[in-house]
Amino acid sequence: MENPAQDKAFPVSWDMFHRDSRALAWRLSSVGEWKAIVCITRGGLVPAGIVARELGIRTIETVCIASYHDYDTQGRLDVIKPVDPKVVDLDDGEGSGVLVIDDLVDTGKTMKVVREMLPKAHFATVYAKPVGVPMVDTFVTEVSQDTWIYFPWDMGWQFQPPLAKETAG
Repeated sequence: MENPAQDKAFPVSWDMFHRDSRALAWRLSSVGEWKAIVCITRGGLVPAGIVARELGIRTIETVCIASYHDYDTQGRLDVIKPVDPKVVDLDDGEGSGVLVIDDLVDTGKTMKVVREMLPKAHFATVYAKPVGVPMVDTFVTEVSQDTWIYFPWDMGWQFQPPLAKETAG
C-alpha cells in the first residue's frame, strides 16, 4: 500500500544530518545545563550521540518505542524499554535536567508517551512536522505534514529520478 506522505520526499544525507544535529546542539547549548540525554530509539540514537559530544554530556540513556511497524505507516505505540529510573530520578523524579532527543516529531504521539515518563524534561528533535511541533521544546527544521523524510540510514546508493518528468522530443 502506498503512503501519500511519501509523494513529497525529503532525502537527508549523512552530511546534512550531521550539520542539522550540530545546529540542534548549538541551540540547546544556551537553553540549560543537562545532566543526561534520553534518546528515543532508534531514530534518536545518531543525533543524541552528536549532541552529547558537542555539549559534553556523558550520561546517555535510551527509551525504546516502536511506532513505525512497516516503514511507511504509523501504528500503535509499543514501549519496549522504559527510561531507567536512575535517570528519571537524577534531580526531582520528573526529568529536570534531562534532554530527550529524537530525529523527528511527526504526530507527537511518541513524545507524549515519553513526556508522561519525564514531564519536566526538555524535548528536542532535528526535524518537526506541524502536528508534532507543540510536543517539542526545540527543533531545527520544520517540514510539511505530508512530507516523508528519508534518513541516511534508510537509503542506499542508487539513481534517483528528477522531480520533473522528462518530456519526449
